[in-house]
Amino acid sequence: MLATRQPDLTVCLEQVHKPHNVSAIIRTADAVGVHQVHAVWPTTRMRTLVSSAAGSNSWVNVKTHRTIGEAVGHLKSQGMQILATNLSARAVDFRDIDYTRPTCILLGQEKSGISEEALQLADRDIIIPMIGMVQSLNVSVASALILYEAQRQRQNAGMYRREASTLEQEEQQRLLFEGGYPVLANVAKRKGLPRPQIDQQGQVVASAEWWAAMQATVQK
Repeated sequence: MLATRQPDLTVCLEQVHKPHNVSAIIRTADAVGVHQVHAVWPTTRMRTLVSSAAGSNSWVNVKTHRTIGEAVGHLKSQGMQILATNLSARAVDFRDIDYTRPTCILLGQEKSGISEEALQLADRDIIIPMIGMVQSLNVSVASALILYEAQRQRQNAGMYRREASTLEQEEQQRLLFEGGYPVLANVAKRKGLPRPQIDQQGQVVASAEWWAAMQATVQK
């Protein structure tokens, strides 16, 4: 799973506020190997529905930003092209984009869509062609269509056939511990204990003192 993670593919949610939509997007992101999702959110914690996310919250990191300028600036500093889902005269079919490049898909708020500021910051507008009376899709459905096109292109380019993860070792260990052992991770965090190592078999490697401190926390 770690070897197939795509750290240079992500989505950015601009004020997407419905928990079931956020959770569905995170679930799809995990399914195509997205490592981190970005969100413009006024508070530090976004609400998601555990049932919709189906455990994906444990495997996909959500990084929040206070403003769209801050979010796009951070993503562009990583060399990402910013693609805004927006019906405009300059918009291109989402399937005509090269997703093997470092890419962020920018998705707007459910009712009003992407802000004018965000559109000005984006590199390109993309659309999902539609021939019905309705000219928009649910934001989580739109994200799924675009992300799976990105996955298709990246699979064809061999980007999912790496033998080792491109993530930093420290990040791999964090992901394995917090995602594989969420209860232990929460207890260790509350207790202020250091994160243990996870070995090649997925087992926790820690000293007797660490385990004793963990057990004492559980007993309380």
